[in-house]
Amino acid sequence: MSVIKKIALVGCTGSIGRQTLAVAGRHPEKFAVCCLVAHSSAAELTAAANRFMPAYAALTSGGAVAGLNPGIKFLSGSRAGLRAVEESGADIVVVACGGFAGLEYSLLALRMGARLALANKETLVCGGDIVMPLGGEIVPIDSEHSAIWQCLGFRRDAKFKNIIITASGGPFRDKKFEELEGVTPEQALAHPTWRMGAKITIDSATLLNKGYEVIEAHHLYGAGYGSIKTVIQPQSIVHSMVEFEDGAVLAQLSEPTMELPIQLALTYPERYDCALRPLDWSRAFSLEFLPLVRKNYPLYDLALTCGEAGGVLPAALNAASEEAVHAFLNKQITFCDIFRVVDTVVGRTVNERATSFEQLAGVDAACRHIAQSVIKKR
Repeated sequence: MSVIKKIALVGCTGSIGRQTLAVAGRHPEKFAVCCLVAHSSAAELTAAANRFMPAYAALTSGGAVAGLNPGIKFLSGSRAGLRAVEESGADIVVVACGGFAGLEYSLLALRMGARLALANKETLVCGGDIVMPLGGEIVPIDSEHSAIWQCLGFRRDAKFKNIIITASGGPFRDKKFEELEGVTPEQALAHPTWRMGAKITIDSATLLNKGYEVIEAHHLYGAGYGSIKTVIQPQSIVHSMVEFEDGAVLAQLSEPTMELPIQLALTYPERYDCALRPLDWSRAFSLEFLPLVRKNYPLYDLALTCGEAGGVLPAALNAASEEAVHAFLNKQITFCDIFRVVDTVVGRTVNERATSFEQLAGVDAACRHIAQSVIKKR
């Protein structure tokens, strides 16, 4: 008889969070949700908590909830989520929230000795230098990193020659950067193959998210930047590939859905049905691979520059990008201004070795302030 694993879910009302709950709900004999953390979506938190009956529910923006089952301990405030996760005694902590906030939850999960099921890119982009020395079990949820992990036989220490990360190219893959000045938020949010949150969708349009994934691959798999490649795969069916010394290349294929990597992060090393639509081998279809034209994606290049430099520059990059994307979505700046704002902030940042969460939090706050001032002047 298998032991039921307790899951703490941070970011339970976002896209990844909702799909994680769908996976957990499909396998009640394997998982029990013991903690739910949301930022400000009180009604959705309440509905999820009343369905799954965790021991803890937390709202980090502060405030109260209405109609929550009295058997659930409710915590509210900026540190409420961290306290709830720690007290829950979870076996698996799914960090599905977006942004720099995810880093502190990831550090907590590893210090608790829990499996860190990681969907938050910023954990390793901003804090890889302080996260990886902690050791512990990190299982990737990102479809690209899950694909690499699978191709490596579920071993992050396996030997390889090159990692090939695939990208759809976003909605503007046939455009030059200078042609995108007048792009609207609505156009940038119209991703051709994936349905995701607004921030990551814009990052997919600028290809910043691929730059982030290169940095993550460097930390997760001990890969030198020269051995991490990016290629356009428009159908989003090949989720990433690994090339080995003998020239063999292994790839992971599936329809574009996050439920497969989410479920695998929870059930590893076992695989179970996840109601995924299978590839239809009875019909003809093509898979394209196109070279990445890097000059059309300056944010991708900037991300790699920051990653290779290391230190606090990736945290500066992330802070500026969060502010710039927010401003673009609110129509304060143009699409191309996202790069200009981020590039300006990174250029003003004095690099130093990353040593602690507190240091990185200070860099994050300072760079957001700089980004906001740059945005106001545009």
